[in-house]
Amino acid sequence: QVQLVESGGGLVQAGGSLRLSCTASGSIFSIKAMGWYRQAPGKQRELVAAVISGSTPNYADSEKGRFTISRDNAVNTVSLQMNSLEPEDTAVYYCNANVATKFIPTMFNNYWGQGTQVTVSS
Repeated sequence: QVQLVESGGGLVQAGGSLRLSCTASGSIFSIKAMGWYRQAPGKQRELVAAVISGSTPNYADSEKGRFTISRDNAVNTVSLQMNSLEPEDTAVYYCNANVATKFIPTMFNNYWGQGTQVTVSS
């Protein structure tokens, strides 16, 4: 009953920027956390950044200073501003949200988007 829709991926040159957005929709009561993960070819899926209610944003060490995550609680949207992109940032980026529905407001489940491709050329 919850869907995550991602947008903003694409092909950019090294040093360029992209902004990813993800919107959650459905029978949402509350969202405890929203964030972004990525998976490069041959590698495990890893955390990029996340926003947890009641705390400051979390970033992977390599992304600090280059990426900025922001969340608009009013429209259940999380965005990832990516600057100074490097070829090593090439991956499929996945939106993630920890959501409680209106039917069971105390039960949180994880939901994933389908992923959006980010490719950074040299």
